[in-house]
Amino acid sequence: MTEVLIAGVAVADIVMQVAQLPRRAEKYRATDAVITVGGCAANAAVAVARHGGTARLAARLGRDPMGDLIAAALEGEGVDLSLSDRREGARSSFSSIYVDAAGERQIMNYRGAGLAETLDLSTVPRPDAVLADNRWPALTQAALAAARRWGVPGIVDAEAPFEGDALRGATHIAFSMQGLSAYAPGLSVVNALARARAEYGAWVAVTDGANGVWYSGDAGIGHVPAFAVAAVDTLGAGDIWHGAFTLRIAEGAEEADAICFANAAAALKCRAFGGAAACPDRKATEEFLKEVAP
Repeated sequence: MTEVLIAGVAVADIVMQVAQLPRRAEKYRATDAVITVGGCAANAAVAVARHGGTARLAARLGRDPMGDLIAAALEGEGVDLSLSDRREGARSSFSSIYVDAAGERQIMNYRGAGLAETLDLSTVPRPDAVLADNRWPALTQAALAAARRWGVPGIVDAEAPFEGDALRGATHIAFSMQGLSAYAPGLSVVNALARARAEYGAWVAVTDGANGVWYSGDAGIGHVPAFAVAAVDTLGAGDIWHGAFTLRIAEGAEEADAICFANAAAALKCRAFGGAAACPDRKATEEFLKEVAP
């Protein structure tokens, strides 16, 4: 099976479905709720595993109830946690999340305490690709250095807040629109992507939800539209996108094809409530692509 090393953040998500996002200091009642795994890297690892890849997650957790929850959920998905650090006395990260009737989300995150500063990837077996989020810059840099050493694609999920040095050495950088705006405030998408491609020497793209994905390759700026779905919950969709995209790149797909595949996986995720727990599997994603094919 194709193996992907995913490096970055893993958290527990306490997700509440509500009619409207809270705006006042009052009591509210949720119409549905779920406690699940979350975080950019952990969600991406779920996507890799569900789409038939081997997902090895390098993350940091405490040996606490939240850490137990995160580890159990990921191991239940078949994610390999042998590269992750679980530390006595540390507090794992978790988030309280509200999802409204339009599928939009509001997140309050606690980043944890006493967790590992970085992880040693020097003895890790060679994967087929590396995906890192930029929420943990020291590990992002270590993961990209390892990808260069192995000669495999090094892909970064570039979110805001933005630390530019963490992206150096990547072969592929996929920004969120918020991340691209933080990187190049005031610039158009075309100019911001051109600037990132020139600065980092990488293939670059930006995901923009229902507006699709723009990318800058050797032939210039391209665009792959999103699939139109009735969104129930957008939580984790971007992370699912990055996991599915990386897996297809690791399998040898061209970038435009990998974007289309990832768009399909993210769209299917948005049709169901529950964050990463609603991630589709490979069969569902491929059947959806057949259904929407012209």
